[in-house]
Amino acid sequence: MLPDVLGNFGGLRLDAAVVSCTGSHYLLTPDGDRALCAELSERVGAPVRSAALAILDTARAVGAERLVLISPYEPWLTELSHAYWESAGLTVDRVVKIRAGARFSPYDVTTEELVAQVREAELPEDAALLFTGTGMFTFDALAELGRDSGHTLLTSNLASAWWARDTLGLPAEGPDAHPLLRRLAERTGTRAGAPGPGRDAAEPGRGAVPGRDAAVAVS
Repeated sequence: MLPDVLGNFGGLRLDAAVVSCTGSHYLLTPDGDRALCAELSERVGAPVRSAALAILDTARAVGAERLVLISPYEPWLTELSHAYWESAGLTVDRVVKIRAGARFSPYDVTTEELVAQVREAELPEDAALLFTGTGMFTFDALAELGRDSGHTLLTSNLASAWWARDTLGLPAEGPDAHPLLRRLAERTGTRAGAPGPGRDAAEPGRGAVPGRDAAVAVS
C-alpha cells in the first residue's frame, strides 16, 4: 500500500517522504523498520523515513541516550513503543501515561491536560522527553513546557520535520524554522543539513535533489 501511495503524486516529484505513523512501525522492530524504509526509498527514488526512525535520528543528533516516554496510548501500545525504543538502544527511564479525562485517547488530549500531567510527574531537569504518537496535539504544550524547563523535548511530528529539513539541507536553526526546532538545534553541535549521527550515507537520494519539488508526510 505504501509504495502505491508514495507513487501517486502525479508530476510532483519528491525529495523525501515521512510515513507519519508510529504504531504500526513498532511492530516491525527498528531493524524491520529500517529494511522497509530502505525498500521504499529504493522504489520511490528518494529517501523515505518512518516517524519512528526520524525520532531515533533526532535523538542521536541531540545526544539523547535515555528517554522519558510521554505516552497517550492504551497500555498495550505503550508497551510496544517502549520495546521499540529499547530495541533501538535507547534506555527508557520512565513512562508517563497521559489521559484525556479518564481514558487513553491521543486525539482528545487537551493542551491543558498534557501540560498538567507532565508537570505533575516532576521529571528531572536534564531528562529528554519523548511525546510519542503523531495524533496528540503537542505544539502549544511544548511551547508552554519549554518556558519553565530545560528538558529536551521530542515529538513524532517534530522529529519528522527535523529529519525532512536535514535531508533537504535546511538548517534547523534557520529563521524559517519553527522555534521548537531551533530549541533542538541548540542541543546539538551538528546543524541539520550537515553530516551527523542520524544520517545514513548510503540511503538512496540522500540530500536535496535538483529538479525535485517537495518533501511530504504520508499518514
